[in-house]
Amino acid sequence: MTHVLAIDQGTTSTRAILFDGNMKIVATAQEEFPQHYPASGWVEHDPADLWGTTAGTCREVMERAGIRGSDIAGIGITNQRETVVVWEKDTGRPVHNAIVWQDRRTAEICEDLRAAGHEKTVTEVTGLLLDPYFSGTKLKWILDTVEGARARAAAGELLFGTVDTWLIWRLTGGAAHVTDATNACRTLLYDIRKGQWSPEICELLGIPMAMLPEVRDTAGQFGTARPDLFGAAIPILGVAGDQQAATLGQACFRPGMLKSTYGTGCFALLNTGATPVASQNRLLTTVAYQLDGTPTYALEGSIFIAGAVVQWLRDGLQVIRSAPETQPLAERADPGQEVVLVPAFTGLGAPYWRPDCRGAIFGLTRNSGPAEFARAALESVGYQTRDLLEAMKADYHGEGAGSTLRVDGGMSASDWAMQFLADILGAPVDRPDVLETTALGAAWLAGMQAGVYPGREDFAQTWALERQFVPEMAEPERERRYERWTSAVNATMEF
Repeated sequence: MTHVLAIDQGTTSTRAILFDGNMKIVATAQEEFPQHYPASGWVEHDPADLWGTTAGTCREVMERAGIRGSDIAGIGITNQRETVVVWEKDTGRPVHNAIVWQDRRTAEICEDLRAAGHEKTVTEVTGLLLDPYFSGTKLKWILDTVEGARARAAAGELLFGTVDTWLIWRLTGGAAHVTDATNACRTLLYDIRKGQWSPEICELLGIPMAMLPEVRDTAGQFGTARPDLFGAAIPILGVAGDQQAATLGQACFRPGMLKSTYGTGCFALLNTGATPVASQNRLLTTVAYQLDGTPTYALEGSIFIAGAVVQWLRDGLQVIRSAPETQPLAERADPGQEVVLVPAFTGLGAPYWRPDCRGAIFGLTRNSGPAEFARAALESVGYQTRDLLEAMKADYHGEGAGSTLRVDGGMSASDWAMQFLADILGAPVDRPDVLETTALGAAWLAGMQAGVYPGREDFAQTWALERQFVPEMAEPERERRYERWTSAVNATMEF
């Protein structure tokens, strides 16, 4: 049994990736599923779609690779974080659609809690802020809204889980109701210092603790997939939320190491070691991973719009037909124009946390056109990343903090965007050989637990650089441009 099956359950699609004994990808299967928008700012998934695409892609990738269930040493799961599923314990039937991490319906709940003075306590216990992004207020909304849900939950009839928990419960036929520390710490219900669910926060939100899953290490025993699913009983040995899995896949094991993943949004994590660092700059304190009962912490900054700004160029402005067209278009932009785009289409994330903001464009002239818009769109991702890194450096003073940034995700394939990122950061940007770092992180957890992959130190030695982007912009120009960006953000927030 030398193969490892990684399940990468994302926001718009589910992928199954088979890795061999050398941690090389053997085959991949992917399936998209519908997004549901029942009201403005609301985003839902049908939990049956999450499960169906998971089971289907796992079977498909095994068939493509000619691999049987008995050839697989273990399953690793990585998943979209903060998304909430509530289901009946006896039947497995969800009581409501899954409420997705992007959903903003609980903004008023968060504001009421903030107005009542609870944010300081919530942040001290969980490391998070009161924002609709996180799971706790979504769960409260379901219990408050679905008829009879709160009473049934209190009676032990309903179970709660993030997507990893839902998939494990289905994979094991209801035998395991578990999660890992990296997913638990994103719920707004988990005490990241004590390493357990917080009775205080659960009481504040009216969450019956009986419906919460057991929290385990990131690598460990999470149950066994039923043999009728894949032809053999396969142990589930690794679980991590997608951004933490990418941190592992990038081998960011030393304090001060930093990675940034560019997908729909951008998520930067800075390893802070064994001590959780309380942010003074509205970053999140989170669990990077937990092995052998010992958590490693990180500071995290979340940008809501990264790759999505390229989708806006394609679908909104219709100035490109596909994402790869963005780079050559940006290269043709008039260097004399300095168009600045603040892509606050769904509000501003860290370090601003202004869900009420909307996008703005500054510096337009009569000659501004698609090329200038494309350049401003790509530059906005670099500027937002610097916002995060400036906040991280202010919060964390460990050796080598942020001296080099490891990148992954779809947008990291753009040489132009990565060069501008290095220029505006004034720091090297390292792009690895393997860009599938999220799936690799999940596979490594399971493979290490199964004994077919190496431990941390040896795994870190396998990380390979594909290209390093070094700063080429002069310091005065870098600071002038960043000051212009900061002014644009401030003007956007004042509008």
